[in-house]
Amino acid sequence: MPLNPHATFSVESAVELAVVERSGFIESRHIGAAVVLSADGQVVTELGDITAPVFARSTLKPLQALAAMQAGVPLRGAQVAIACGSHVGSLDHMDVVEGMLKAASVTEDQLQCPADWPADETARTWLVQTERGKSRLAFNCSGKHAAFLWACTENGWDTHSYLEPNHPLQQRVRSVIEEYCGERIAHLGIDGCGAPVAAVSLTGLARAYSQLAKAPGDHHSNARAATIATSMLDYPWAVQGRGEANTIVMNDLGIIAKIGAEGVLAMATPQGVAVAIKVLDGNIRATTLVGLTLLAAAGAVDIPEVSSVLEKVIDPVLGGGRPVGKIRLGHAVSALLD
Repeated sequence: MPLNPHATFSVESAVELAVVERSGFIESRHIGAAVVLSADGQVVTELGDITAPVFARSTLKPLQALAAMQAGVPLRGAQVAIACGSHVGSLDHMDVVEGMLKAASVTEDQLQCPADWPADETARTWLVQTERGKSRLAFNCSGKHAAFLWACTENGWDTHSYLEPNHPLQQRVRSVIEEYCGERIAHLGIDGCGAPVAAVSLTGLARAYSQLAKAPGDHHSNARAATIATSMLDYPWAVQGRGEANTIVMNDLGIIAKIGAEGVLAMATPQGVAVAIKVLDGNIRATTLVGLTLLAAAGAVDIPEVSSVLEKVIDPVLGGGRPVGKIRLGHAVSALLD
């Protein structure tokens, strides 16, 4: 049966990336696809269908932030990182976003991401105790939306329609995505935050991250792209949150890392070796394990360093509050280490 042009790859085109083992029994299997690109853009590792479109979800945020910066938004430091981030809504996160809104002369009410409770427990308790309730600042995409609004005020664009696909800002976003992915967008949808989301191939996504990661060391690269990569590594807490997987990977290994909803992950080393993953069932719990292993198998990161990071970010399988199993690599990935 041919693939629906408005669908991602099929089960038949996927491979087993990871399994969940409980008490010596394989309880669940995560299938999907993944690609590793060398610094010069050549395919080093191909698992499953790496050419079919996937909604890249929040892995597109660095490109969306880049578009906002190209539109004249003077993002600096943690502002850049949080515009690229899917943060947990800590008090520090909300402070950075609030500062961006103030600089743009707009208010929280103008953010068109939903109001939400923060994933950060301290911030959630504060919102409850102060009776402020859910906040748009706490939504994990608020940094991106603040950058979008700021782009509108810098250019005199309408702030009410900034999420519409035909808005000048969103047209610029699509142009940046296609430029860095090196391919046309296959489909355009609506992300969880209400912004347009593009479907691109895993190969295209990895290509984009390779370019971003290499930018600081390449004098011919776009200076704003270099700022994106540098800021994500300098302020990894703003990209996700202290103790969170992406933050730990960036802090400990010095490679840019960004999750996306529905099982998407992209990472790249400063040399430009990049990996992009889509877990077909949409679960992200094995993505960091698979992504770092693929980079290690390609010789892009050291195995001992990867093992140290994985000990921090991979939760054990529990039974009665004690470890009784683990998430481990599927054969398609583990075979690459032999």
